[in-house]
Amino acid sequence: MIVALIDSGLGMLPTGAWLRKLRPDIDLLLQTDPDGAPWGPKPEPWVIDRVVGTARTSLREGAEVIVLPCNTASVIALEHVRAEVGPGVPVIGTVPAIKPAAAACGKVAVWATAATTASAYQADLIARFAGDAEVAGVACHGLADAIDRGDLPAIGAAIAGAADRTPADTEGIVLGCTHYPLVIDQILAALPAGIRIFDSAEAVAAQTLRRMDALGRPTTGTAATRVLNSGRPGRLPAAAAAFDSGRRLGASPSDTGEIRAVPTA
Repeated sequence: MIVALIDSGLGMLPTGAWLRKLRPDIDLLLQTDPDGAPWGPKPEPWVIDRVVGTARTSLREGAEVIVLPCNTASVIALEHVRAEVGPGVPVIGTVPAIKPAAAACGKVAVWATAATTASAYQADLIARFAGDAEVAGVACHGLADAIDRGDLPAIGAAIAGAADRTPADTEGIVLGCTHYPLVIDQILAALPAGIRIFDSAEAVAAQTLRRMDALGRPTTGTAATRVLNSGRPGRLPAAAAAFDSGRRLGASPSDTGEIRAVPTA
């Protein structure tokens, strides 16, 4: 059984790495979109067409489960993808971990892209799931793009700026962009000691496996990882090899074509 992950860039890596860790033999189809990235600033109809078109490609390539490990894709296109592929293909979206963060912390900041921070979607999630917690949105200008480029100085500057804008006495930070777990160590280093970090990659991976197993079909794979870049067979970008989850998925600056996952510990 092939599980397809769809994102414009490297935001799929944390969820993909958790899938590989939890089910080492799983076959993955990683679909990035260098031609169209980033998706966040694009008009909603464009994003819907792009994501739905990529989902169609996933089915043609044999995928039986589709994951959108991308907040933008999940917010804008999740229901459109489900309508396109039908009820027989599980489609798993991504939601920022506001609910568990608010349950554990009285004062929470949601780090996200500027577009997500300003969105009605995030405001609605906070209204529905924050409870009595005080929740602030913090726009991390340029951080996702810097991660996709592997630009370490820009990553550091974006994190420092977000840390400066995070309200004092914040107890928990929700990573509201799937790229951000890739630099969680740098984020923690920029924050006061004791702040808790919440992200959804492990939960999304676990839900994917539950939905996959519920299909009742053989799931044992060969640990293969294939990459399509805007629909073209290729490799993960060299920047992916800078991150643990990218290396877990076999990323290397010299990879071409189909890659195999590196052995897991």
